[in-house]
Amino acid sequence: MKIELPYGDTTVDANLENARLLDTLDIQPVAAVASPKEAIEAALRDPIGLDGPALASFNPGESVVIVVSDSFRQTRADQMVPVLLEELNAVGIPDENISILYSTGTHRGPTEDESRGLLGDESFARLQGRLFSHDAWNEDELVSIGTTQRGTPVEINRRLQEADRVIATGAIVYHYFGGFGGGRKSIVPGVASGKTIAANHSMNLHPTNDTLDPNVRIGALAGNPVAEDLLEASLLTQIDFILNTVLNRDGQIARVFAGDMKKAHEAGCAFAAEIFTAPISEQADIVVAASAGTKNFLQTHKSLFNAYQAVKPEGRIILVAPCAEGIGANQFQQWLRLGDRSSIIAALRKDSEINGQTALSTIEKSPITTFVTEMDEEAIALLQAEKASSLQAALDDTVKLIQSRGIETPTVYTMPSAAYTVPRLDT
Repeated sequence: MKIELPYGDTTVDANLENARLLDTLDIQPVAAVASPKEAIEAALRDPIGLDGPALASFNPGESVVIVVSDSFRQTRADQMVPVLLEELNAVGIPDENISILYSTGTHRGPTEDESRGLLGDESFARLQGRLFSHDAWNEDELVSIGTTQRGTPVEINRRLQEADRVIATGAIVYHYFGGFGGGRKSIVPGVASGKTIAANHSMNLHPTNDTLDPNVRIGALAGNPVAEDLLEASLLTQIDFILNTVLNRDGQIARVFAGDMKKAHEAGCAFAAEIFTAPISEQADIVVAASAGTKNFLQTHKSLFNAYQAVKPEGRIILVAPCAEGIGANQFQQWLRLGDRSSIIAALRKDSEINGQTALSTIEKSPITTFVTEMDEEAIALLQAEKASSLQAALDDTVKLIQSRGIETPTVYTMPSAAYTVPRLDT
């Protein structure tokens, strides 16, 4: 049997021999909306949790900040922003009063070419001089707006707080500890300070035991301390409404949700759960997962996390991911250099930091992983993983390894959209 998986802008393939393919786990097939423009306009006319159209209370001449996700996330802002500009112009708010704030969290800001791709050529040209990337570490750009009940100090980008109106765009997908992306996450952590992000993400750890908190989990909002704290922190800001998409497996808009940050987001999460969940009746010996579009391992971790849900405890993962920018943030690499779970947990107790949380998750999963990637051997060693020269080589070696353990015909799942597909074991 031949299997084929996406790899950057191309594909890689291999023959699957001496193994049995259980299934291909992927995003459920959902049709794109017939007209993205009309779907966005309809969502703005009838927002969830608001009285009247989303822009009904906007006044001529007001200043508006549109929060847009960075280049590490696909949201179809290039289809949302043109409609928002048209709607804002219609209520008397000219282009010169509108700016874009990229919600980078702790990531780098988009390059000029990436920014053009995010917004589309026309919007990019119209908003020149008013495109800003959030910097979580620049204290001059931050303002303190309060503290959550769980003690998180909330520091937010000053541009957002000083604007008359704020619209938060994004896309709703599963998130491995925040429950779901989109909604609140565009604001915190999206445009929050490093201190705010670290305080919130420290809730990943169990308050007393040296383990991860079992309530902090993928797909959970209610009862998840990280997700609940993110919402409380975001609601301290002055967000007028959110505009979120849910994309299908081809990156097209499948549904649009606009309105109240909590209610509209929850409605979108319910729909996202339907299409991003892949029920499985058993775990496999081998999971072959692809993360074609992620730029570095730090973003590819989502694919590793999801693949891990479908593999047996003694199984292996093959992760097909170019990672052209390498591992990612230097801080993340510093956490990885601590080398083991107990050391990372001890360091997080002293100084919680977002990259430490991801390193903790990585160190649990990467040692059973073989990469097909552009990352160099030094990066692979830091991940405590292995690297193969091709998908075929990775498959052949992994099948032989599983067979050496007495399993004559190893079972296999493939995951062509691993960053967005969440296996759920039904028992």
